[in-house]
Amino acid sequence: MDESDQETKIVVSKDGPYVVKGNIPLSMQIITPNKEGLSWEWKKAKEFKTDKKEYSLCRCGQSKTKPFCDGSHAKIRFDGTERATRKPYIRQAETYDGPTLTLDDTEELCAFARFCDPEGQIWSLIEETDDPKKRELVIREANHCPAGRLVVRDKKKGDVIEHDLPQSIGVVEDPALGVSGPLWVRGGIRIESNDGKPYEIRNRVTLCRCGASSNMPFCNGSHASIKFRDGLVTFVPAKKSKK
Repeated sequence: MDESDQETKIVVSKDGPYVVKGNIPLSMQIITPNKEGLSWEWKKAKEFKTDKKEYSLCRCGQSKTKPFCDGSHAKIRFDGTERATRKPYIRQAETYDGPTLTLDDTEELCAFARFCDPEGQIWSLIEETDDPKKRELVIREANHCPAGRLVVRDKKKGDVIEHDLPQSIGVVEDPALGVSGPLWVRGGIRIESNDGKPYEIRNRVTLCRCGASSNMPFCNGSHASIKFRDGLVTFVPAKKSKK
């Protein structure tokens, strides 16, 4: 076998699935809320068996064996045209300046996980990072963003403050919204277009698996608007408060 065939990477096949090479671990990752009902923590749940060196993940949203591909993309004539820019993240980002941190934000990458909301949205909190507690909260919220939309830097050193993540893929579930989310790709895994060209390698990105993103192969939050559900979990409606 050629060395390139053994490389750890994800290949976006033309109008087809994500072909995962290198037996990358795959598990369910659930967004869990705090007492106020806002996204606060990631909870690891089911681990999927991936004992093969290569496996395929659905990106059309129609497979009956989710998160894996069952060939449904061919039956529905799925259009998986990749429209994402090749510009490096930093050239896309808008920068917000704070006393001790700066925040880079590329809104087009938003996966609607909402970790940026607790205790005041991160765009307001960045202005209060001379307060150690607010600084830590900003760092926390940015690092919990699965898409890598939000990136914080130490203003004095200029270094990115980002947690090390093991190479793995998370199948996101969002009970608070009652929807299934994207594929959370972690640890700097190479993502390669069907033409063989790689996208920028990043520590955190999210890939669309509902088939509706206008920024393919990346998630743009469309799963929330179309109420995508993969059938892997049962969503219980939130209880209405009594007046």
